[in-house]
Amino acid sequence: MTDFDAIVVGAGHNGLTAAVLLQKAGLRTLCLDSKLYAGGMASTVELFDGFKFEIAGSVQIPTSATVSRELGLDDLPNVDLDVMSVSLRGVGDEPLVYYTDPMKLLTHINEVHGAEAVNGMAGLMAWCQAPTRALGRFDAGKPPKTLDEMYACATNEFERSTITDLLFGSVTDVLDRYLPDKEKNGALRGMLSLLACNTTYRGPATPGTAAALAYGFAVPDENALLVKKLRGGIGTLTSHLCDVFASNGGELRLRSKVDEITVADGRVTGVRLEDGSTLTAPIVISGVAPDLTVNGLVDGSAVPTDIRERFSRVDHRGSYLQMHFALDGIPEFASPYELLNDPAMQSNIGIFSTPEELQQQWEDCRRGIVPADPAIALQIPSVNDPDLAPPGKHAVSAFSLWFPIEESQSSYGEMKVEMGQRVIDKITRLAPNFESLIIRHTTFTPKHMGTMFGAPGGDYCHGLIHPDQIGINRPGPKGYVDQPIPIDGLYLASAGCHGGPGITFIPGYNAAQQALADAR
Repeated sequence: MTDFDAIVVGAGHNGLTAAVLLQKAGLRTLCLDSKLYAGGMASTVELFDGFKFEIAGSVQIPTSATVSRELGLDDLPNVDLDVMSVSLRGVGDEPLVYYTDPMKLLTHINEVHGAEAVNGMAGLMAWCQAPTRALGRFDAGKPPKTLDEMYACATNEFERSTITDLLFGSVTDVLDRYLPDKEKNGALRGMLSLLACNTTYRGPATPGTAAALAYGFAVPDENALLVKKLRGGIGTLTSHLCDVFASNGGELRLRSKVDEITVADGRVTGVRLEDGSTLTAPIVISGVAPDLTVNGLVDGSAVPTDIRERFSRVDHRGSYLQMHFALDGIPEFASPYELLNDPAMQSNIGIFSTPEELQQQWEDCRRGIVPADPAIALQIPSVNDPDLAPPGKHAVSAFSLWFPIEESQSSYGEMKVEMGQRVIDKITRLAPNFESLIIRHTTFTPKHMGTMFGAPGGDYCHGLIHPDQIGINRPGPKGYVDQPIPIDGLYLASAGCHGGPGITFIPGYNAAQQALADAR
């Protein structure tokens, strides 16, 4: 007899997904996490008294209908938003308002930004269809595709060309084709560039970044659960998964750091914890980054050298800043952006650089230079979800590229302060009272995120979305399709697996389904 039928290492949303599915299938399942709370980057945390923040993930993105149904996600409480986000460059340009209603969105784009922008968006949506199928980002229970299988997703020559774009093209290549007006479509081009590049360590003009654009644009089929902003923050999702797990008899243990996944005779036997104790199970699913699992948690002698070397080459260069502010009131935006003073417009405000500026900022950051005018994704979720902050106060978060992580004449701490102040200054230029409203704030760099969440290099993708880290070059539950890990009972389930980053649940779902199939 073993202590459990299955052990899941890591209680992020993928780990919890795997744990829920195993427990519901009748396996006695234990989920372990080293932190004080479950959820990993899909958490809502009270950083300051009364102020709650989504530390990293903030939106439940479109989810496979199959996964939604099995996890019971459809009925989670959400914040009804008429406007999902507003994008602008901050240079007196006309903001682009992303209404949740498709007809309102198209009407707005047509009336304010012109028919060419509507046609460009339609072209981009057509462009991403074949790459979405090739990536298989939402394919529940299916393995990564080989290069030949990717191209087989194309139904005509146009679609074949889009898959070539996916593998070899840049964001700028695609945007220049569909949104060539760099001034009139500046905010839209900037938004799409940041959407792609935040999962890479490459500027938008760099070959290979089109893969990340397709990744960000990808949506599952028409039966999918659409984008939702959850009431109470993304932590509501974590609480739901924990409740489902517990109600089915599963056990979650926090402050329980796993030091080793134990293996004997080519099969997992359980885990050894930091305190030296061991727990046994014939199935172990790891929500830890795949390379950290294979080269850190498993004894090196249990994995062939060539497999360990392949996992050691994963690119984890996170390069961003995440800031959280406790504000003593609401920012007031000055002319010509007075429309942002409407609470309906304040959930998510993008103050974007152009693709050309973003490319230069990336090249500068590689030389240790902090961006002079960083692109910012600003969120004020407490406007529409007031329980996230005390009455009359607001919880605000800002995400920005690029934070220098290579050699620099300045110290890491100096660059953190410098870039943080530039983010504050840029927001204050548009909302003059912003800086004066700050009661407290904190700044997280990739190094902090790595320490807090075990994300190598601060890489919340657990493997950046580069062409050499997608498809067959992104592991599935048993490792790389063409080079599986020869350990029975061991499964990978983190964002570094096929399905990838973003709150899709696919890596956790796939690992659980593979484990159950093997057990049967």
